[in-house]
Amino acid sequence: MREFLLRLSENKRLAPFIINNGVSRRVARRFVAGETLDDALAAAAEVNRTFRLASLDLLGENVSDEAGARVAAAGYRDMFDRIARERLDANVSLKLTQLGLDLSESLCQELLEGIVEHASALGNFVRIDMEGSPYTQRTVDMTKRVRAEYSAVGTVMQAYLYRAEQDVKDLLAVGCRMRLCKGAYKEPADVAFPKKSDVDENYIKLMKLLLPSGIYHGIATHDPAMIEATKNFARENNIRSDKFEFQMLYGIRTDLQNQLVGDGYRVRVYIPFGTDWFPYFMRRLAERPANVTFFLRSLLPRSGNSAQK
Repeated sequence: MREFLLRLSENKRLAPFIINNGVSRRVARRFVAGETLDDALAAAAEVNRTFRLASLDLLGENVSDEAGARVAAAGYRDMFDRIARERLDANVSLKLTQLGLDLSESLCQELLEGIVEHASALGNFVRIDMEGSPYTQRTVDMTKRVRAEYSAVGTVMQAYLYRAEQDVKDLLAVGCRMRLCKGAYKEPADVAFPKKSDVDENYIKLMKLLLPSGIYHGIATHDPAMIEATKNFARENNIRSDKFEFQMLYGIRTDLQNQLVGDGYRVRVYIPFGTDWFPYFMRRLAERPANVTFFLRSLLPRSGNSAQK
């Protein structure tokens, strides 16, 4: 089921049908804050009211022309302006393919540097999301180049990739902040661990490299076992709870998010928004069978009479 849904997430023909389906749009709102920046800012304000941090993400990937990349870049600069104006405790995540990485690395770097410079001037931070493995090396390289000029930029490491340990070490050597996640794309067995137990083991190994580094990182997981492993390691190594943060997705395990905050940990909620939500939505469905069940039940017609029978 997971492999099937991940394949569907790349289906350009299916996307319009799902996006324009009223039921799908309602279900997607469980995972996506809305389609406008105002929707995302409202969600971030609510998150802040419950003592959680936020990271906003304008959904979209693999733009097909330079004009689209420049529109996305302008949207991100506007996002930082609105965050500052509304005094939100939020940073921003973005994808390099949305800034034209498929078209030109020089174009992508130009746009990224403009965004990071703007964020830095406002005292904020840019997180470069990690996409599928064909983009891993280019993302690491771009992060290093831009970070050599601006410190207000970091990236993401995916624990299911065999190469992640070496990438973590290389990025730590240049002082880079990272978000550690398991990974949500369909990857072949020659580049990624196929077994969950191996991914979990590598996740813990990478977490143990990140936390003692003295750099502020994000531990992104909804897995209670990974959370407990992180808390135990931090406690055993006298790493204070304000020296890192847990990160979770909008609409998933809000109860656990609030529990961690109550226990004195920092929690950042990843808040996606925008009209191009289909790939993200399908990857969320692929992560847990319960999400698929929730979606399918929502598609069934509701009838008061049939409910009585």
